[in-house]
Amino acid sequence: MAREPGAVDAWLADPRSTLHGGESLLEFIGRVGGWLDTRPAEDDCRVVAVAEPSVIRAALVYVLRAPVSTYWNIDVRPLSTIGVAGRAGRWNLRLEGCPLSPRARRRW
Repeated sequence: MAREPGAVDAWLADPRSTLHGGESLLEFIGRVGGWLDTRPAEDDCRVVAVAEPSVIRAALVYVLRAPVSTYWNIDVRPLSTIGVAGRAGRWNLRLEGCPLSPRARRRW
């Protein structure tokens, strides 16, 4: 970053940027989404993917059909679990809550 701050700024600002011949953020999100879209669509079919935070962020942008700039606003902590459900062209983000302890339930 210190050697080419202008290039880094351009890469962060333009999701189509392919500095040094690499993959653009837009292409990366499309590639991850393409992988999601090829997952089996049968009922009760589950796939577990262990992935880097960047892949999870790309998948969430794709699933939510969010603006590409959203990618930079998603923080994926180590050992996080994220659920998506659906099929190609129709994905939903699934947030799994932790069951409340009996003590916490009484307060509600």
